Amino acid sequence: MKQYVIDELRPDDYKRVKAYLDDQLTAGSIEGLYWMPLEKHLLNSTQVNHHHCQPFYVALELTPVQLSCEFLIRTQHQVRCDCIEYANETQRNWIIATIDAVFNKLKIYT
Repeated sequence: MKQYVIDELRPDDYKRVKAYLDDQLTAGSIEGLYWMPLEKHLLNSTQVNHHHCQPFYVALELTPVQLSCEFLIRTQHQVRCDCIEYANETQRNWIIATIDAVFNKLKIYT
């Protein structure tokens, strides 16, 4: 799996990131899993045309020692579909910038 990982979180950093994600994102059914919606202007042509699969998400997994962000763009409506694919360069850069902005906002510098 292709991912963006921030590891070596300190306990206080984990608590602050968890509080932020709990407040800002939809939690998944598994502890530590969150769904970050992909902004519509970032959708590729296949994703734009799959109205029945929208919205699209990036899965984040938070553990006490790391935050992992998958580069697989997913939908919660389908398990397999042509629109579920790895992030293109623009989407990937957005994911990294968005997560970096959260850490900057929380003043966590790992």
